[in-house]
Amino acid sequence: MSDFVFSPVPQPSLPVVGSDQRFPVSRVFCVGRNYPWSDGQGRSVPLFFMKPASAVIEARSEIAYPPQTEEFCHEIELVVAIGSGGADIPESQALEHVWGYAAGLDLTRRDQQRSAKQAGMPWEGAKAFDGSAPVTAIQPVSRQGHAQQGAVWLMVNDTERQRSRLESQLWSVAEIISHLSRSITLLPGDLIMTGTPEGVAALEPGDRISAGVEGVGQIDVRVGQRAA
Repeated sequence: MSDFVFSPVPQPSLPVVGSDQRFPVSRVFCVGRNYPWSDGQGRSVPLFFMKPASAVIEARSEIAYPPQTEEFCHEIELVVAIGSGGADIPESQALEHVWGYAAGLDLTRRDQQRSAKQAGMPWEGAKAFDGSAPVTAIQPVSRQGHAQQGAVWLMVNDTERQRSRLESQLWSVAEIISHLSRSITLLPGDLIMTGTPEGVAALEPGDRISAGVEGVGQIDVRVGQRAA
């Protein structure tokens, strides 16, 4: 007999490329500003924020247009899937903790984020809504190696909006893992969304998104209608 007061919600998970197994999602950490932008902001201490594991959905078919926003924005990112946890991980050993990689969208209610920033308030509500982290199937390191170079891109209705390369990241995957593990113990199943290139812009219902990370995964989805 279970000691739970009610049945636990299902474990969030993602498919694995080339396998019938699934990758269980623990937590989702996100990195802000990890590519050069034209405003001149350079490398500084990485900014981390979180999304709940329940925000992770498979990147396929259609994504919902969320409530309470008029500025629903896309951010294409390399996603790192942690396979073994740890604290105070040296940079030289950080990649040993990576199980695989994926491509993901950090979807954002930009107007909510802007208002919260102006008021000096937390902007979790702009990032942590249902379905705010569509992610492709996990590409295992054992199958494809480490994602250290290649294009990162996003198009909306066949018009390119974002393009960069993994080599242009201000903080490497190893540096991100090492830095994050100094403040929190990483767990198997954690995902790290590693930041987005310049070109973030708003989406409208019916828009077609094609995006991806070279050698890792590709996203082809449509934006659904606003809730009535």
